[in-house]
Amino acid sequence: MSDASAAPTTPPAPAAAQPLFEAPFGASNFKLVIGKLAVGHFTECSGPRVTIDTVEYREAGQSQVVHHIPTLASYETLYLRQGLTRQTELWDWFAATLRGEIRRLAVSIILLDSRGTTPVVQWDLAGSFPVSFAGARLQATARDVYIHEFGLKYEGIERVGSANA
Repeated sequence: MSDASAAPTTPPAPAAAQPLFEAPFGASNFKLVIGKLAVGHFTECSGPRVTIDTVEYREAGQSQVVHHIPTLASYETLYLRQGLTRQTELWDWFAATLRGEIRRLAVSIILLDSRGTTPVVQWDLAGSFPVSFAGARLQATARDVYIHEFGLKYEGIERVGSANA
């Protein structure tokens, strides 16, 4: 016999519904932090790009199966493009490298939300230093902004941010 006077139990509140899909972050809202340099705004950042090389291995007795064993990671050059201003911090860093004064700095690429105010994902590049410079084409009849490019090498990458980002 059940106890009719017992208080009814309240079912637990349903968990917040997770969206079926999440819109991807835009690629236009980003900022870069290079060491402690005040380097201004960038129009483009190509990369980062990391590739893990592999070695093929055929197992004895199973020669029809090729196994791939991961070996070394390769970090491709990161290219930063920005409009020319009076600031010389990036150029000074590059010029120091030309003179043999290698200063490895931390570089952070920070992706911002659609409003451009809140960081959502960050990639930290370790041991970065400049390896190339390219100036823009100069043309007397052009009305374009002078965009120059610096190439950076780096030795490691880490993604920082929430697991949901």
